[in-house]
Amino acid sequence: CTVKYSGYLGNWNNLFCSYGHGKYPKLMKLGKDITLWGLELGLLSMARGEAARFWFSPEYAYGRRGCPPCIPPDTTVLFHVELLDFIDSEECDMFFELSDAQQDTLPLGKVLKVAATEREFGNYFFHKQNFRVAKHRYKRALSILGRSCSNEAERSQINTSKVPLLLNLSLTYLKLECPKQALKYGQEALEIDQGNVKALFRCGQACLCMKEYSKSRDFLTRAQKIQPFNRDINNELKKLARYYEEYVEMQREMCCRMFAGSCG
Repeated sequence: CTVKYSGYLGNWNNLFCSYGHGKYPKLMKLGKDITLWGLELGLLSMARGEAARFWFSPEYAYGRRGCPPCIPPDTTVLFHVELLDFIDSEECDMFFELSDAQQDTLPLGKVLKVAATEREFGNYFFHKQNFRVAKHRYKRALSILGRSCSNEAERSQINTSKVPLLLNLSLTYLKLECPKQALKYGQEALEIDQGNVKALFRCGQACLCMKEYSKSRDFLTRAQKIQPFNRDINNELKKLARYYEEYVEMQREMCCRMFAGSCG
């Protein structure tokens, strides 16, 4: 979860700890990063976006001994807590504790759920602009879906889960300024879903970044045929036209310099 909290002794004016009030609070794990029993129980009772105030008696806080020098023995503490966001990772944690052989025996539904949670982690880090960690989580989700399929129905379910991950990876690599990788994952999405507009758009963006203008136009016009009024696609085609015009002009000027006497 991501949280903001402030701890007080005796009254709401006596602050002894504060966390998460920066721009990007860190994702924290209950039982590992947050170990105060009362705070754990309080967070588990809260909804996303909720703020609450708690009074924790010593047995739910720092016990009879306290925590010198800040917390006196046998002290009740007050906490103001905001639960900004959370991801339920219990099944994910259990999955990664299993061996590869044990993972392969799990029902497909559980595997899909674990992959979806990993994707959720990836989305969290992507929105925090931590693209390298987001890429790692998306790839881990993709590797979970690499199990062999026993029938066509399973293959279809797995492919349905793969497509958004491939699209997320394509966009993440664009953010990381790695258009070759972005194109690779966009094309993998198209192998599963040939008419996927987002995949065509990502491939077009990647090719434009690599100055492969003809390929970019091909991908983007295919996307435009499916969604002719999509503003992002039309804007990207305008950008492509502008970049290509600048490229042609630059090439013309180079030729003129090379053959200065023959240019009118």
